[in-house]
Amino acid sequence: MKDKGMLKRFLLGLGLDCRDGIWRVTRGENFHLYGGSEDTHGEMQEKAIKLNEQLEKKKRTLDTVSMDELMEIADKIDMFKKKRAGGV
Repeated sequence: MKDKGMLKRFLLGLGLDCRDGIWRVTRGENFHLYGGSEDTHGEMQEKAIKLNEQLEKKKRTLDTVSMDELMEIADKIDMFKKKRAGGV
C-alpha cells in the first residue's frame, strides 16, 4: 500500500490549440501545464500563479483545501473563463 504522505495534488493544464509545432511545458508549485498556443499557455500560467497566490493568502495548500474552497478560488480568478480577443 502506498504511503499517503507520498501523494500530492496538482493542477493539470492541457492546451489543445497549438498550431505552431512548439511543445510548451511549464511546471511549478501545484501545477503542470502542457501544450497550447503561446496565448493559451500564457493564460494557463497566469491562472496557475493566481491560484497559488490565493492559496497562500488563505494559508492553505492544494493538498489541504476542500473541493468547495478550490471551486470558490477558481471562480474568483475566472479559472474557467477564456479571455476574448480585444479584452471583451
